[in-house]
Amino acid sequence: YANGEGVPENDKEAVKWYRKAADQGYVKAQYNLALMYANGEGVPENDKEAVKWYRKAADQGDAMAQQNLGNMYLNGEGVPENDKEAVKWYRKAADQGLAGGQYNLGVMYSNGEGVPENYAEAFKWYRKAVDQGYAMAQVNLALMYANGEGVPENLIRAYLWLSMAKAQGNAVAASNIDILKPLMTKQQIAQGQALAAKCYESNYKDCD
Repeated sequence: YANGEGVPENDKEAVKWYRKAADQGYVKAQYNLALMYANGEGVPENDKEAVKWYRKAADQGDAMAQQNLGNMYLNGEGVPENDKEAVKWYRKAADQGLAGGQYNLGVMYSNGEGVPENYAEAFKWYRKAVDQGYAMAQVNLALMYANGEGVPENLIRAYLWLSMAKAQGNAVAASNIDILKPLMTKQQIAQGQALAAKCYESNYKDCD
């Protein structure tokens, strides 16, 4: 019903059946029901109900629900804004290998939100997301290299990761690479391009 497969698309019917499965503890239905409430699809938008169902799925270990619950706490949607709670749920998702959770946890460490500011920890979590091809983590990792935050300044590595994100169509990477280029020698740019080609061809297995 949600996708209009075999029946006309009908969000209200989708919600009805998601709820029946969710009430029986089926984790994917709980997550999908939370999404319907968060987006106001088939039901009136209701952040508190979204939080309720995200939490049920998150407590069962669903990584996407954990990440989205973190977002709700970060933005104060359906719950009071609470950076520490956001960090808690991002970490649960990150520890399960979810790239979005790893990226968000990196942002929290970069900004000192819910945890003490720690560039080394931010770098660690960005790198985990980067290895899964998460474009905004690539951008943030590049900026850490460009500014020498958490790692020694390295414009070649900054160029590498901006190039990888730009290849995915990331507009932030494209604008930043234009800023970076005038700060680099032709040789450094060539080295960055070679590293990016090697990284791309190896599907992130050979990026160092």
